[in-house]
Amino acid sequence: MGSGVMQGALSLRVRVGLGVLIGAWAVVAWAAHPVYAIDVKLTMEEAKKALAAGREPMEKANTPEDVKKLLQQAALATRVGADPEKDPCGASAVLRTKRYWLESFGRKEATESKKQKTDVRMPDDKIRKYLDMPNLEMEVQLCGDDEYFADGVQIALQQGSKTVKPVDASPPDKGRKNEGQGPAYRTRFTARFAYDSFDSNAKTKVVVFFPDGKMTEFEADFSKVR
Repeated sequence: MGSGVMQGALSLRVRVGLGVLIGAWAVVAWAAHPVYAIDVKLTMEEAKKALAAGREPMEKANTPEDVKKLLQQAALATRVGADPEKDPCGASAVLRTKRYWLESFGRKEATESKKQKTDVRMPDDKIRKYLDMPNLEMEVQLCGDDEYFADGVQIALQQGSKTVKPVDASPPDKGRKNEGQGPAYRTRFTARFAYDSFDSNAKTKVVVFFPDGKMTEFEADFSKVR
């Protein structure tokens, strides 16, 4: 075999070897940086589209009933756990994602624009603040038998064998009288989870631990939330 042919064969083997190695590196890099179902990395253009998506329906809302319906739809779109229409006192949570916040500010833009009779828009520097938010905020609703039933609760996400704890959590509100059936009081509290601490495509349970040893849990399909 001539030296040119041998060099060509060796060159081909090197290229193939490098291709396999680069492919392996890509797999490792992908595993280290999970692909989120939730929109975590939004551009400024996408952010302004989200603001418009919240603003435009509110501009068309002419009655308090229209506004109430829009707000209910917004909360339902990012809610996990019990459906409040079917189970008003079931454990559930509203996920305040980046897109959730931007759309909510879009609704505020519309409300302020109507009041001031001029276009009110969120400044770019404030938009960037929300684009850079590292944490998912979760507002949890629970029901119990007395005003302070949720004092001292803790929360975690369970994804297979992995337990994800929040970055921080606010204390629960004092329970309010529950007008519907079931336990006498309802309350809410907020927890924040770092986006890079959980997999939004994984099967997830939200687990709430009470100081007396009791526990409440519910399924959460994050993959359906933007």
